[in-house]
Amino acid sequence: MRNISPAVLALFVAVGFGGAAFASAPDGVSYGDYLSARIAAGQHDLPSAARLYRSSLAADPNNADLLNRAFLFTAASGDMDDATALAKRILKTLPDDRPARLTLTVQAFKDHDYRAARMQLAQSAKGPFTELVLSLLDAWGAQGVGDTKAALADLANVVGQGGTDALASFHRALILDLAGRNDEADAAYKQALATGESPRVVEAYGRFLERTGRGADARAFYTKEEANSALTPLALQGLARLDAGKVPDRLVATPAAGAAEVLFGIAASLTDQTNADIATLYLRMALYLAPDLDLAKIVLADRFEALGKFEDAITVYRSVAPDSPYSSAAQIEAAVDEGKLDQNDKSIADLEAIAEQSPNEVSVWTALGDAYRSAEKYADAAGAYDHAIKLSGAPMEKDWPLYYARGVSEERSKNWPAAEADMLMALKLSPDQASVLNYLGYSWIDQGRRMPEAIAMLEKARTLSPYDGYIVDSVGWAYYRDGRYQDAAKTLLDAVLLVPGDPTINEHLGDAYWKIGRKLDAQFQWNHALADGPDDAQKAKLEEKLKDGLGGGRS
Repeated sequence: MRNISPAVLALFVAVGFGGAAFASAPDGVSYGDYLSARIAAGQHDLPSAARLYRSSLAADPNNADLLNRAFLFTAASGDMDDATALAKRILKTLPDDRPARLTLTVQAFKDHDYRAARMQLAQSAKGPFTELVLSLLDAWGAQGVGDTKAALADLANVVGQGGTDALASFHRALILDLAGRNDEADAAYKQALATGESPRVVEAYGRFLERTGRGADARAFYTKEEANSALTPLALQGLARLDAGKVPDRLVATPAAGAAEVLFGIAASLTDQTNADIATLYLRMALYLAPDLDLAKIVLADRFEALGKFEDAITVYRSVAPDSPYSSAAQIEAAVDEGKLDQNDKSIADLEAIAEQSPNEVSVWTALGDAYRSAEKYADAAGAYDHAIKLSGAPMEKDWPLYYARGVSEERSKNWPAAEADMLMALKLSPDQASVLNYLGYSWIDQGRRMPEAIAMLEKARTLSPYDGYIVDSVGWAYYRDGRYQDAAKTLLDAVLLVPGDPTINEHLGDAYWKIGRKLDAQFQWNHALADGPDDAQKAKLEEKLKDGLGGGRS
């Protein structure tokens, strides 16, 4: 084995790979490409991992592990043509490989060769999860060759797997709709809606009503759904079509689009971190089959956000069509992600432009308020939250974050009466919010007001969030300000253990130690706080304490 520099070794440890992961690169393979591929994979940089694994595979074309990795990352990065070629190579030695057969199935759907798609599915290895995917895809393959009976039989098998009734009902409705069996499709759509009004089901049924000449029913349906904020864009788009006299196509107009719907639906259900890669793979396949499936783009971008891949998320959000009902949400999220990349000025400028185009949208004013607050433009933030609150109408429980955010912005703008009123309103709407209890209670403690009530609020916040070191610090500081120095020292030590590198918490613990006579411990904590990077004002206070102590009271 060639020597690996300490820097490269440290990098591998940092990204979570142990020695076994790179102890022996395949013969003839460049260590640079191989190790870089492992790093890119660990960082979910899918295009780079795919490119580097393909480069490694070119140096060792018979290496099965490299072939599999190159294939999976190529498919997950959206390069389905190259993934198809790699899948064929895998099947030469592993003829029932599930991901490879799935890839060739998707390619067959893309080519509208539905018989070939069913043949690929039939040769795939089976398993509890893949059985669901295979049955749903085979249903669309069967419909593609005109065998609606076989398609419905596949969906009956899906129902038998348990917990999939909603999925089966939805695809049953879509297949019956495509087959022109409208009465049965209507019943199936209603059954799917009864299990949950997801955006795709609502849009599909609304389009069905419009297309089958039931304009009055469609208008009533959209008007009812308009009240649901998650469905408002879809409902407004449907109502606009009705007003213009335009008749939409089916939501799923081809079996290939039906296959895309299967892959999207499965991916959307895989929300935990451990399934992020498989969800990304399915979403890429769905978009390969249906490039205009904008909701799949939204979900894919959301998965990238969960992985911290904000640039990738922005790219996907920007690809959402301007006339999509999800266009505004995508633009807002892209701008929010710019802020997460520390591009605050660009984020604010983009959100201001969106707010000018859509002045009655609560979400854009909320996002703009958040962006202003991140940039410490607190007066502007309060103004943006004002707009959001006015547009929200009568206060409801779901609105507490808006009042809390505006309260924080007002407090930072030195407008305490308004801040206090908003914090109290947030608690009225949702009394068990630890963040609000902590912010208001700590503010009262610092002001020396309403001490018993403030302490009770902070203790409640700690009960709600016992492992939040900042809330524990607030409780300890409240005890200190109330003269309960022993309780303060014990509680603040708990806070330091939870957040060991915070200068304010260490300073607070030092103050408490001084008050109970542990002066050496106090000086140790103040020195610790000084080493943790306090701002200039806090640094000056700490230096004074280290020189003179606290004297007779709190400095």
